[in-house]
Amino acid sequence: MLSPLVWTSLAALAVLVLLSVRRIPEGQAYTLRRLDGRIRLLQSGTHWVVPLVERVAHKISLTGSTLAFEDAASDGQRLRGAVYFQVLDPQRADAVIEQVDDLLRDRTCALLHQPALPDDLSERRAWLKQSLNRELRDQGLLVTRIELADAA
Repeated sequence: MLSPLVWTSLAALAVLVLLSVRRIPEGQAYTLRRLDGRIRLLQSGTHWVVPLVERVAHKISLTGSTLAFEDAASDGQRLRGAVYFQVLDPQRADAVIEQVDDLLRDRTCALLHQPALPDDLSERRAWLKQSLNRELRDQGLLVTRIELADAA
């Protein structure tokens, strides 16, 4: 017969093993931070982690996301729209993932106030998408589509 100390040790070991296994869903990536500050990226699948040493810092969706925005145009009209974007490089996007909505909203609204903004709506969307992608490439983000409309 096993003593209570052995049962407790076996239970603690079982909990430790359960905490060591991480299942990352398809279409997501997790960034893990170690106590010493190092970062490790886990793609979808089952992985071993070191409990109490590594913790999940961010759960990053690799499928597309949408951000709605509304801004006052220079002529007094209100512009509204949506930016469709995707994380292409989760390791680089990890640094900005917590403020990605604010980053996209601020950059989109700032670009909408540029004097070189095309007049044609389809040209404006293409120019805006290209400008945002040029700025966000280093953060591992890709703007896939932009919708613009006048707010009534």
